Parts: sequence; structure tokens; C-alpha cells
Amino acid sequence: MTELTRERLGALRVQAKELLAADRREVLVCAGTGCIAGGSLKIYDYLKSECEKRGLKTRVALRREGGDDAIHFKKSGCHGFCEMGPLLQIEPEGFLYTHVKLEDCDEIIERTILGGEAVERLLYELNGVRYARHNEIPFYAKQQRVVLENCGTTDAEDIDEYLAHDGYAAFEKALFEMSDEDICREILDSGLRGRGGAGFPAGRKWDSVRRQPKGKKYVVCNGDEGDPGAFMDRSIMEGNPHSVIEGMMIAALAAGSDEGYIYVRAEYPLAVERLRIAIARDEELGLLGDNILGTDFSFHLHINRGAGAFVCGEGSALTASIEGKRGMPRVKPPRTVEQGLWARPTVLNNVETYANVPQIILRGSAWFHSIGTEKSPGTKAFALTGNVVNTGLIEVPMGATLREIIFDIGGGIKDGKKFKAVQTGGPAGGCLTEDQLDLPVDFDSLKKAGAIMGSGGLVVMDEDTCMVETARFFMNFTQSESCGKCVPCREGTKRMLEILTRIVENKGSLEDLDMLENLSQTIRETALCGLGQAACNPVSSTLKAFRNEYLAHVVDHHCPICNGPKAHLAIDPEKCKGCGKCKKNCPMDAIEGEKKKPHTIDPSKCIQCGACQSGCPFDAIELVKEEG
Repeated sequence: MTELTRERLGALRVQAKELLAADRREVLVCAGTGCIAGGSLKIYDYLKSECEKRGLKTRVALRREGGDDAIHFKKSGCHGFCEMGPLLQIEPEGFLYTHVKLEDCDEIIERTILGGEAVERLLYELNGVRYARHNEIPFYAKQQRVVLENCGTTDAEDIDEYLAHDGYAAFEKALFEMSDEDICREILDSGLRGRGGAGFPAGRKWDSVRRQPKGKKYVVCNGDEGDPGAFMDRSIMEGNPHSVIEGMMIAALAAGSDEGYIYVRAEYPLAVERLRIAIARDEELGLLGDNILGTDFSFHLHINRGAGAFVCGEGSALTASIEGKRGMPRVKPPRTVEQGLWARPTVLNNVETYANVPQIILRGSAWFHSIGTEKSPGTKAFALTGNVVNTGLIEVPMGATLREIIFDIGGGIKDGKKFKAVQTGGPAGGCLTEDQLDLPVDFDSLKKAGAIMGSGGLVVMDEDTCMVETARFFMNFTQSESCGKCVPCREGTKRMLEILTRIVENKGSLEDLDMLENLSQTIRETALCGLGQAACNPVSSTLKAFRNEYLAHVVDHHCPICNGPKAHLAIDPEKCKGCGKCKKNCPMDAIEGEKKKPHTIDPSKCIQCGACQSGCPFDAIELVKEEG
């Protein structure tokens, strides 16, 4: 194989662009995890084989034989519109078909692939309006895609497609035209903050590793993504793995590293497979390995599959897991930038952070800073889930409001229900309420409101959601995922879960609420790692915003949401003879009535002890449900 030089890489990029521009017909089948589960690969295979049966030329890669008139079939990454999958996009018309089934394929071939006409019934419809092209659909129109730009439009397994979209041009620029200090300065000037949740400036972290004494250094990518309902990093790794790899290569240049690891949770087999393919293609081409592009820069990249522990999303626990140890946080300092993987200086960022880097290097820090807010520039990818019409993967500029995300992009609340709250930041996040819908979504605004950005999960809840049960759900997750190293997290979350369970079962007391608040404060101040310190946020935020629901459980011992309309004892006037026995047996003086006339029970005084019911000789007393 010819040695890869800068000139040859440039020539390959130009050739890939020409091949892509020559494509006359593209059929993009979403091959993200969600659509695959819905049968998209069967649709892909049927469309391709049926076209070939009809004598049509097909190809599955840019450099595959077939000619310019061949139909280019692509297994794209996630389109994001998960609620509408399986999804199929056809170019050059730009038609986006939703809820595609195998039985639709013949009509798609006849009318669209051959005839260039839209199949109207497969188009997305909203309020009686059909949208033919994906960029016209409100779900997409309000987004600004940077890291997700090519996820739904390119074949994730074809390196030529990545080259055709300026792939590795940023790395090339950083390698030949920038010093390590220049790279760090560009990333620092861009204002890029870590998208894993903490929001620490990436450039400052890189420069800290760069300044460490010369020797072995590592670049690590956190692809663990353990938050319930979050799938942003998974989709990027599945749909555009080369962007992550290129970002890591640029980080290695900046930090002076020659080796890196991508830590991916084992529950992401497709992401692992696509990363493996991408790394293999880079190695074959000469973009990974020794003396890259004829220089003295070498970089070797490995994939480490995590065991699924939520705590391994924490930096020191993650590096311990790569080393083959139990994933448990350690006391800091020293920090990861000083002693990370195998006690060597380590750059550690998440998937989305690295995926932003090539664009910043190519377009400049000023371009990136022009998006979003002053202190939180750029965009943010979110997994929008819960009781919202359009669930899926979205990307918006920092500073977009919750209202824009939930109602404009998400389409509002399902089944016409009323919005109640949105959980941001996963198990370590907090719940935001209706009066906070116009809050700009950025690192500092969310923190000020008592929530966090987290990795980017947004769980929307409607009026039928009990917030006490929501807090219990997240605490159950956190407690089960606690590594157990420190007492505050190991024992404190266990006690909080016990209390929350007792409250949900309507067996709690007012003292339990005081105990929850005290435990929350103690754990926040004394837990070893950031995950433990933030474990109580769902409880604290719901106690503050929805205290009435806690009181319903501990005072009334009845939650209208969990338990339905409250039942109370009532006397049937047609059966009651006015004997007065129930009145005599009632310990709360809750029963009134004259002798030989129907009696009544005052629900506000009744404790439902059942003394009246058991003693009634006429079976005139029964439990009835309150209206509403």
C-alpha cells in the first residue's frame, strides 16, 4: 500500500467529494439502534435486492463499482426522529418517509426511486399538513446540528464519505500548521466546555496535560453514558465515529500523547462495532499508527468495553476500570490531568466534546463562539424522552429555552395532557417546573435553577406523574449503582430509598421529610465523588417544587395520582334506619344524625378505622370513591 502523505490524503478527499457529488440517487435507511429494532435493516435488504432484480445498478460505498447512475444505498446513522422510525430518506428529492414497513417498499421503488414522486401517506403529517422534506419538519427546522450534522446523511462505515465531508482536514491542519500550544489556545478561545455534564473548559484541561512533564500521556474518551433515557453519545458513535476519533487525535497532538482509549458501555454493541470498523479503516489508510502522514507523530487507539456500572462515568472510576480494576472513584487531588490512566497525565472528555473539536479547528473559535451563549457557546445534543409527542435525538444552540425544546421541537405533551415537569441531568439532575419553561438551557442557568446539564437527558413528565415516585425511581437507580466505597453514598442513599419507599406506600410521616432534607445535605457535603454528591438532587428539587405531593402521601396517606380518587366511608340513606350504633362506635365523633333518621359521615373527621362499618346491623356503610 502507498504510504499516506498529506498530498495523498488531500487527493483522496477531493476524489471522495467528486464521487459524492456525482451521486444521482441515494437511498438512506436509518441504521441507528432504534430503527434497527423496528426492522430497518430488513427494509434496506429488500429495497436493494428488489432494485437489483429489476436490473437497476446499485452500490453500497462511494468507491464501489456501479457508475454515476447507480443507486447508492446507505445505512445511515440515527436521524433523531425516533418516534417516527423506521425512517427512510431519498435523495436528491430529500423525501423523508416515516413508519416505513416492508410492504411499503414496492411502492417506494415504483413511485419514488423510479418515478421521483412522493408517497404521500408515508410523509410526516402534523395538524393536517404533510411535510415532504426533512428540513421542513418542525422537529428538524428548529434545530442547529453540528455534531449530528452527518449522522443521518452519511454511511457511518464508509471512510470515504467522511473524507467527502472534509474528514480529517482538521487533524491535517492541526498536525502541519499548528503547535500544541496553538491547538489548546484555539479550543480555549472557542469556549468549548465538556459535554459530559461538568462543563469544565476543554482547552484548559488539554493545556494542563500539555504542561505536565514529558513522558507517557493518554487521551481517553468517555462513552459510558449511563443516565437512564440518554443516548446522545451512542448515536454519535454509531452515526459518525470518525468525528470522535479525529477529535481524539487532535487532543493527542495538543497534549503530547501517542495512545488513546475509547471507553464504551458493553450495552452499546452497534457503537462498538462501528468504532472498530472506523479504527480499522484509519489503520489501513495510515491515519492511525506510527509516523502518521510521514511525520514523527504516532497515535494508537483502543476500545475498552465497560461492564455497565453507572459510576464508571466518573473519571477516576473510568480509568480504574480500563486498568482492569474495580471501577471506583478515588480521592482527588491528584487530578486526572496529573495522574489519570496508569497514573499518567490524561485528557479525559466525553464523546460529544471530541466530536465538536474538528469543526472548531476547521472553522475557528470565533465561529463556535458565535453559537449559543457567551459563557456556554456552541450547541448541545439532547435525548428528548418521556411524555412528549416527538421523542428522539435533537441538537440545539445553547440558550434555547425548555419551552422551545419541549413544545416546538418535541411537539408538546402526549394525548393533550398538561406539562408538569422536566428532569434534566439524569439521576444527578433536578426537576424543573412550568414557571421555568422559559429558562435558557445552558450550564450556568440550569445550575442556578437547581438542576444540571448532565450529559443531555431530558425526561418530560405530564400531569399524571407522581413526583414522589419519580424521586424514588431515580434514588433506586442511584442506590443500586453506588460503588459502595464511601459511607455517605453507600448508606445514605439506602436510607433515603427506604424513606421514599415508605412515603410512596403511604406509610410515611412528616418527620420523614425532615430526614430526607438532612440526609440530602449530609450526602451532598461528604460523598467522595461528584455522582454521590449529586445523588440527592432529584429528591431536593421535587421536595422544593412539589412538596404538596409529599404531604399528600404522609398526611393524607393517599396520593390522587398514585392511588386514584380517594375512597371514604359513606352511609347509604336508603339502608340506614337511624339506630345510632355507628355514631356510638365512632371514636372521632365524625357521624351525625337524629334517632330513626339517616345518619351522615364527615370525611374531614373520619380516620377510616372501620368501627362504624363493622358494627352496622343493616350493611348501610360502604367505601365510595370521591368524584374527580
